[in-house]
Amino acid sequence: MTDEKFEFTGDLKKKTIIFLIVGIVAVVLGIILINTGGHHGEEHAAEHAVEAAGHAEAGGDHGGHGAVWLTRVKANLWINNVFFAGLALIGVFFVAIQYVAQAGWSASIKRVAEPYGYWLPVAGGLMLILFFWAGHDIFHWTHDYLYNEFLEDGSPNPDYDPIIAGKTWYLSLPFFLGRMIVFFAVWFLMFLAIRKQSLLEDIHGGDQYWRKMVKLSAIFIVIFAVSSSMAAWDWVMSIDTHWFSTMFGWYVFASWWVAGLASITLLILFLKDRGYLKMVNSNHLHDMGKFIWAFSIFWTYIWFSQFLLIYYANIPEESVYFVERLTSDHYKPIFYVNLILNFVLPFLLLMTRDAKRHAIFLKLVCIIIIFGHWLDFYLMVTPGVMKENGGFGFLELGMLLVFASAFTYVLFTQLAKTPLVARNHPMMEESMHHHI
Repeated sequence: MTDEKFEFTGDLKKKTIIFLIVGIVAVVLGIILINTGGHHGEEHAAEHAVEAAGHAEAGGDHGGHGAVWLTRVKANLWINNVFFAGLALIGVFFVAIQYVAQAGWSASIKRVAEPYGYWLPVAGGLMLILFFWAGHDIFHWTHDYLYNEFLEDGSPNPDYDPIIAGKTWYLSLPFFLGRMIVFFAVWFLMFLAIRKQSLLEDIHGGDQYWRKMVKLSAIFIVIFAVSSSMAAWDWVMSIDTHWFSTMFGWYVFASWWVAGLASITLLILFLKDRGYLKMVNSNHLHDMGKFIWAFSIFWTYIWFSQFLLIYYANIPEESVYFVERLTSDHYKPIFYVNLILNFVLPFLLLMTRDAKRHAIFLKLVCIIIIFGHWLDFYLMVTPGVMKENGGFGFLELGMLLVFASAFTYVLFTQLAKTPLVARNHPMMEESMHHHI
């Protein structure tokens, strides 16, 4: 059973590519609908053009706010890249947690989560490209005119923003880009170090590799704790530059974490359906189900705590974030659907012991959670970028399919290169006889 190796067959590759093509077609269809009047595309484009022209006359060009459809494409690219970068990061974090906790039950499944880290360099490269191409449309703080209190003729600059100008030290482009590069580089290097020890353990055995992985995992978790919060501030919270939440790092982590757990569980179930992971039984699935159920509640706790504190304080610069999402015809329905998908349904569907042990319930909940937390990132990003020009349709769903297909292709390619089960893991016996 420890010699199992996943085969990324031609049929699976074909299906993955078909999903990718369907996603691209949906994106193109979404763009056509926006530009031919679908979703009030022409009206919004006209409003946007007038607004851009007004800023240009005032001496403040928004640096590339072009057609609404293009800005929406950029926003969706950013949403998906941040979301799937988070899933890749959580794959590494999941493995690290198992070593630091010295968990034995997960020895038979930890190799499933390891290849997630190979998406990190893809996400990092895309992040840099997207920032240089779409940064001015996504991040309002990137416009130079916001920082000059006076115009060249000495008159007051009507576009000067003292709040954004006060954050110059943190939101300067060299520092911002430097953080981005360092985060991805360190995450990927730490992942490679952990992966290397894991594969060496397969060859040589002994517990020295396990001990090294415990140390490396502890270092990674400390780095992850700081860098993931800062990444959340940089890549998501700074879109709404005037708004801030001291809980936002935890909030993004919770969304990434539960979506990552659901993704790993769905992959385990997929592999079992194809005859792999024979030593993984209903007890292992039960543990994954408990993690998903518990951290869905944890995400809701963070969501409610953030919302309640801002609602109760009723401070304008804080409450505007939720007002923007609760008073818009575009975002209000999604705001409530977000809560239903990410709390109500997982809480009810996985409440019983039996539900956590049956593949059909776990598959359903995992799909709901992955889509639900992708929707959560849509709500974090789109209102700040698109304002009232936002929408939800073929473009959004197609972009999700494109990224999901590409992510799956990379994951399956790497998964097929090594054994599915860590052969010489010192706690494999415990995992094989795991019972709860």
